[in-house]
Amino acid sequence: MEFTTGGRLEIRINSGDVGKRVSIRALNDRTRSPERFTDTVGILDSWADGVLCVTRRNGETVRIAEDAVVAGKVVPMTPARRRGPAAGVRELQETASRGWPAPETGRLGGWTLRAAGGFTARANSVLPLGDSGLPLPAALDRVTAWYAERGLPARVQVTTGDPTADRRLDDELAARGWTEERAALMRTAALAPIADTDADTDRVLLSREPDDAWLDAYGRTAENATAARAVLTGGPSVWFARVPGATAIARCVIDGRWAGFAALEVGPEHRRQGLATLLMARLARQALDEGASAAYLQVERDNTGADALYEQLGFTTHHAYHYRREPGR
Repeated sequence: MEFTTGGRLEIRINSGDVGKRVSIRALNDRTRSPERFTDTVGILDSWADGVLCVTRRNGETVRIAEDAVVAGKVVPMTPARRRGPAAGVRELQETASRGWPAPETGRLGGWTLRAAGGFTARANSVLPLGDSGLPLPAALDRVTAWYAERGLPARVQVTTGDPTADRRLDDELAARGWTEERAALMRTAALAPIADTDADTDRVLLSREPDDAWLDAYGRTAENATAARAVLTGGPSVWFARVPGATAIARCVIDGRWAGFAALEVGPEHRRQGLATLLMARLARQALDEGASAAYLQVERDNTGADALYEQLGFTTHHAYHYRREPGR
């Protein structure tokens, strides 16, 4: 690993390189290792109080004392196969539900019933985490009655594509005539590389509430504006991003180590200008500032255009899911 210019070791990184991929050589504690140096390559997550934190590709975070660094430089992002952050299906489902919260919920054992006046299937479906506490026929009777009281069809969000997924629930719903719809993917990525761009992110306007221009670009709130706003603005720490002068918006909710991206929209007349990447980078930087380190998003399986962007940003599929809707609705 070469750090020298004319035979000299050089430190060519500083705190302004947080979020970038770096290569660092540091002195070892010789009482613990016979080797003089340790080389570390990864994302520079932070540089504060005399300590650098670098996350390697395998997810390991290495803490390096600033006074032990003898050389360092920024290196290109690798196009290699990347894995998302380690996380369980349940953790992601619960985080995503908090990040897109239904204004009305009910409980049935380990199931959460969610209603938002019909605004999105995600906020108007059952999230079955665990046992309902009832035999399935009785549980489904309760579910359909609860949604009927609100003038909504009953839906159940069913996880697939993961070894821990409960295939039995999906099979039993299918056998009872519940229709499969809206197949989607939960995708995850390391957060810091998303923020790594030379583009001018200061162009992006951030706000805590969606303004009229943001809502016009989103274009999905007319049917039930009150419920839509409750969902969009709900969550632990929500930010809305917009590029002034262009039809380009996105939303991010920050919840502990997770930053959840949603509502990424770029009008046809403004596509292929890097605006989607710019929006994601600006929101990722905000999330890094608030202590997040991992990203997730949910995308419909057939949205190939968006999926190509997410692949480029390092997102990989964590698990899949779809909805089952009650018969006749």
